[in-house]
Amino acid sequence: MEPFIFRDNINFVNIGERTNVTGSSIFKKLILSDNYEKALNVAKEQIDNGAQIIDVNMDEGMLDSEKAMETFLRFISADPNISKVPIMIDSSKWSVLKEGLKNIQGKPIVNSISLKEGEDEFIKHAEIVKEFGAAVIVMAFDEKGQAETIERKVNICKRAYDILVNKINFNPKDIIFDPNIFAVATGIEEHNPFALNYIEACKEIKLKCPGAHISGGVSNLSFSFRGNNAVREAMHSIFLYHAINAGMDMGIVNAGQIVVYDKIDKQLSNLITDIIFNKDVRRNRKIIRIFSII
Repeated sequence: MEPFIFRDNINFVNIGERTNVTGSSIFKKLILSDNYEKALNVAKEQIDNGAQIIDVNMDEGMLDSEKAMETFLRFISADPNISKVPIMIDSSKWSVLKEGLKNIQGKPIVNSISLKEGEDEFIKHAEIVKEFGAAVIVMAFDEKGQAETIERKVNICKRAYDILVNKINFNPKDIIFDPNIFAVATGIEEHNPFALNYIEACKEIKLKCPGAHISGGVSNLSFSFRGNNAVREAMHSIFLYHAINAGMDMGIVNAGQIVVYDKIDKQLSNLITDIIFNKDVRRNRKIIRIFSII
């Protein structure tokens, strides 16, 4: 059973990001006040805006995250308008991910596992994911930390792919790599190649890990432009245009805020494209900030 809605006419799947207590203040308030019925409206709105997968995250210190995940997923399963799309269970805690697997209908996606704690732990978690028939996000993260360079991104993903496919007999189509989208134009020179590194890594991962998908958290890219939504939305669209051509086929985005690539102001588009491809980053960041050209 395929986890996604990839068809010949779909080359990118939008993962809705708003059913996340760490990313949406509205959703967080509703969950903290036990207003799960209204929280469902956040999921419905994302689907109406074009999200084809819903990412659910309950990682909040004031919550019993396992219980909140269980409750919200049961509300989703009772709503035919939401349960028709795949659900991504998102947490940094394995106990929450496992609780999600126990309380979901259809084929879920687990977000995420990694080689951070070594191969034994990775295999243990992957086997449980496979047992539940789920797909899995695999972060480009190993014992040495998160991958920033093209080489590290590709090598970690290939290592994880070989373990999953050869040792566990995991279906390659159920493997989704997240090669880490980091913020660019932060004022720190070492950050400037991060977008280009992701794009170049996508090309190699697709070649070396046949059948696997590639995802990423798109909003991470534009953190240095917080407060300027028009610039952020343009950045996301331009980045996606190039990343999709490189092999990215799904991503966590605010589906209602993706602007059409061809309708972005040409001057702004050129400036952002140069930032993404690590050209004149300092100059272009300054121009965008000073002139607010949109």
